[in-house]
Amino acid sequence: MSERSSQQAPDSDPVQGTTGSGVLFERARAVMPSGYTRNMLVTKPYPHYAVHADGCLITDADGRTRIDWVNNFASLIHGHNKREVVDTIAAQASRLLSATMPTEWEILLAELLVERIASVEQVRFMNSGTEANLMAIKAARAYSGRSKVAKLEGGYHGQYDLLEASYLPTPAQWGERENPSVIAHNLGTPQSLLDELVLFPLNDIAQMQATLERHASEVGAVIIDPVGLSLGTGVYARPEFIEALRETTAKLKIVLIFDEVWSLRGGYRGTQGELGIQPDLTTMGKMIGGGLPIGAVGGSSEVMSVFSVENGEPAVKHSGTFTGNPMSMAAGFVAMSLMTPDAFNALAAQGERLEEGLSRALYDTRTEGHVVNRGSMTNLLFTPHTPVDYRELYTQQTPERASLARRMQKLAAAEGLHVLRNMFVGSTAISVAHVDQTIDAVTRALVRAKRGEDGEGA
Repeated sequence: MSERSSQQAPDSDPVQGTTGSGVLFERARAVMPSGYTRNMLVTKPYPHYAVHADGCLITDADGRTRIDWVNNFASLIHGHNKREVVDTIAAQASRLLSATMPTEWEILLAELLVERIASVEQVRFMNSGTEANLMAIKAARAYSGRSKVAKLEGGYHGQYDLLEASYLPTPAQWGERENPSVIAHNLGTPQSLLDELVLFPLNDIAQMQATLERHASEVGAVIIDPVGLSLGTGVYARPEFIEALRETTAKLKIVLIFDEVWSLRGGYRGTQGELGIQPDLTTMGKMIGGGLPIGAVGGSSEVMSVFSVENGEPAVKHSGTFTGNPMSMAAGFVAMSLMTPDAFNALAAQGERLEEGLSRALYDTRTEGHVVNRGSMTNLLFTPHTPVDYRELYTQQTPERASLARRMQKLAAAEGLHVLRNMFVGSTAISVAHVDQTIDAVTRALVRAKRGEDGEGA
């Protein structure tokens, strides 16, 4: 047995936070590349290590407590330790953690999603939003008989290398607007895979239609977040653009996939319900798991039939060790059951109050920028106006504005806020008082930024 594997667990419970974040990070760097397995959007020189959270408050290993506006990238719709969810998890854990056999929880969560989302007649579960998008692409290809996929330039759909391409291209890589270059996001991505992707710009109806018509014989799927590029950019789709995309894909018999992994929190029936537009397939994740890992693909019975095993081998084979596991199904069903129309309305009001307050903070501190809000998702952007697409977003990000955005994340942390990319993702645990505290904290952070402070030691 190696020395490392023979080491005993620490005498004290590591969640008690007796070791500071800096020391923990040094240990992490010895056993993980750069010390990270979680997200890379962390405060330098090291991330804040979490040890405890309750409601909307999260405490790090250095004893600092902050208002959590990240909510594990929007997966904690009720914040931390929602009593009904925690009790359900505890009860289910004592009965059954996982098994190859299905459980009733899987049916209950599927029934809830089918009842709420008009475009969804059947559902399959998986373990992440990335996996959901990967499986949706497989389903669309099998159903349409065409292999190519189209998406927005700058659109984000998880860590599937096909869909990661051209997520963050630079101007030198863009190519012509009418025919954008497909750029690998990671070294080693095969060109043969990149050749399967077609790009079009957000909010340009004529260009979208021309692109899809030009590739109609090859493209089997279009995937888009109906909110816009991705949460954190503040670049939102115009309703008329999404409507035109639906009409165009239907005419060309291309499967339209709404990636609602983030945006399902946009309303009781998802963002598609708010828009009144139905895709062929919907991918889900995050909030539908009650804080535990989950993903899902749902759609019409006709398209979802590619997964069916009733008539022999399915067109698309899908399984997984933890697919539909009872822990995630139980937590997800309870968490989603608590999200009534009134709960979504309250989240929208919370977002409106935050938007108004952050806009006031920008005005009072004479800081160039604006605030964009969609329900419980709010972005603080240091750009002169709202960008309409990825290229405009990129060109507005001057070095000075990018520096302010980076510094604001650390300054916000110093003022008692946990935010990433200056985005604020709400939860039912956040009260009006917490919103007002947040507005005051952002105002103070903006004042400090004006003085040239960078939040070191936050």
